[in-house]
Amino acid sequence: MNSHPPTAVPVAGTQPQPWNRQRLRSNNEWLLLELLRTGGPSSRAQLARDTGLSKPTVSTALATLEAAGLAREAGRYVPERGRTAVLYEPDPTAGYVLGADIGRARLRVAVADLAGTIVARRDVPNRGRTADAVADAVVAAARETTTEAGLTAGEIVHAVIGTPGVWDEEQRGVRYATSLPDWGRPGLFDRIAAGLETGITVGNDANLAALGEYTLGAGRGSGSRMFAYLLVGTGLGVGVVKDGEPLTGAHGALGEVGLVPLPPGPDGEPGGTIEEATAADAIVRTALDLGMPGPLTARQVFEAARGGDPAAAVAVRRAAGQLAYATAVLSAVLDPDLVVLGGGVGASADLLLEPLEHALRGLTVMRPALAPSLLGDEAVLLGAVATALDIARPEVFERRSAPVD
Repeated sequence: MNSHPPTAVPVAGTQPQPWNRQRLRSNNEWLLLELLRTGGPSSRAQLARDTGLSKPTVSTALATLEAAGLAREAGRYVPERGRTAVLYEPDPTAGYVLGADIGRARLRVAVADLAGTIVARRDVPNRGRTADAVADAVVAAARETTTEAGLTAGEIVHAVIGTPGVWDEEQRGVRYATSLPDWGRPGLFDRIAAGLETGITVGNDANLAALGEYTLGAGRGSGSRMFAYLLVGTGLGVGVVKDGEPLTGAHGALGEVGLVPLPPGPDGEPGGTIEEATAADAIVRTALDLGMPGPLTARQVFEAARGGDPAAAVAVRRAAGQLAYATAVLSAVLDPDLVVLGGGVGASADLLLEPLEHALRGLTVMRPALAPSLLGDEAVLLGAVATALDIARPEVFERRSAPVD
């Protein structure tokens, strides 16, 4: 994701801010800070060459960034000839962010510094049986993680919470989160924000996973212009990244192909939705119907298929066929050039991708490249951290560089 210099671009519908010397200095400092972050440690002379700013201007800006705790010395460069140069880098301890991934089975939380380095994390079972219990468990895990990092709540600049469903700002709750108990009730995330004592942003888990996978996983370096991520686990979610930026749609529900109904069965019975046919519970139901002894989990079905169990193999092929239908719908609407399979069920991409590709050839002439997730269970969490950093970096800059009255 791209960070933008604070106040550098006027908001649509407002009057441009008048020029003043303080604003120019602030923009120069932000420019240098972002250049250090994206390009690595650099000297005054190199920064002057890269930006076109004068050396005195660069020196003054760096001194201001150092005094504000935003930049620091990173070492020395000793050339074969000439003077030793001091290298500078952003100070990663200027602020911290928190990312959280709320799933039906597990809660994952991580705290990272402004360089994106994870300094503490938690991965715990989700034992909450009510919405309030789940919300309180998220807060408890976040507090424990913050303490483990040696931080206080006040040092967390921003938190991003990944959850099933679509955030509704007007109702202050999520919609379509069928896998969590009463999760659409308004006020739950205000409860979490109060417990965390910091600002929060709520993001759809599939959207965050797509961003994490595009930035750090299977999409990294792919050159994909339209990237889609199928998050298949207790539910089915889709995240989309176009030219490096997440797409969410007019109401945040872009890509929710899991809600699309399937055609009726041969006897006319309702076909259900794509999500109901592809998620973990559907794989278990199919395996049980085919005679596998219960109780079962989807993971056990995949393990049995790897071991040669014929019923498990059929259940896996049927799941792949339903995922092919979801991919065909996605392809017709968005025309992605790369689709990545992730989530708990997607972790068995070694069994699913080949029959999925075969089924897809029978459904559509549109055939995007398919790939397994490289981040696995970490995709949502890393996407949440990346989003929190994108929000926190300019906020930290604003706080620390603001003139003192």
